[in-house]
Amino acid sequence: GEFALDAVLAAQDRDGVAVGEALRSIGYAGTETVGGRQVGAYFEAHIEQGPVLEAHATTIGVVTGALGQRWYDVVFTGMEAHAGPTPMELRRDALLPAAELVGIANRIALERPPHARATVGCLSVHPDSRNVIPGQVSMTIDFRAADDAMLSDMDAALHEAVAELRTRSGIDIALRQVVYFPPQPFDATLVNAVRSGARQLGLSEMDVISGAGH
Repeated sequence: GEFALDAVLAAQDRDGVAVGEALRSIGYAGTETVGGRQVGAYFEAHIEQGPVLEAHATTIGVVTGALGQRWYDVVFTGMEAHAGPTPMELRRDALLPAAELVGIANRIALERPPHARATVGCLSVHPDSRNVIPGQVSMTIDFRAADDAMLSDMDAALHEAVAELRTRSGIDIALRQVVYFPPQPFDATLVNAVRSGARQLGLSEMDVISGAGH
């Protein structure tokens, strides 16, 4: 009930494809109420989407839970100027603090092993011209962690870093959290069933935590 159905169906991706159009194209558009079926439990067989099992030469990953996630949009606003006539000391290059923040986000995760993750997956530079100092940069940050306390700690570290960059660079930096999913521990009985089944079949197994959210 948080969003109107018509608004969601009309929402478009970056290619201009609406949700409703995509559902129709795959035969999923219909009138059935979401959540109408009572499900006690379910299992999902899935590829790992990561390198851990292969690195440990193990066949089955027993998934004990899913990492929590915080996603952010960050916009840096400086001033466009010609690359040649503008002296270095008079520039307001929006890309410089953005480049720093990429490294900072990475370091925030590296300092919190083994389950913290940080990814900058999108970076857009405007006006994206070879001989123009960037006036605006947009980027995304994806933080993930196994427990909420660590995820909150990463969030605090990011806000502190952005405040310091804003002061030092003189560039306006707008940081906005757009998604929050809390960590999800999986039911112990179901987890043990997977572990037991793998052992009964003589398959190598190890506990893993899902970074993919399911």
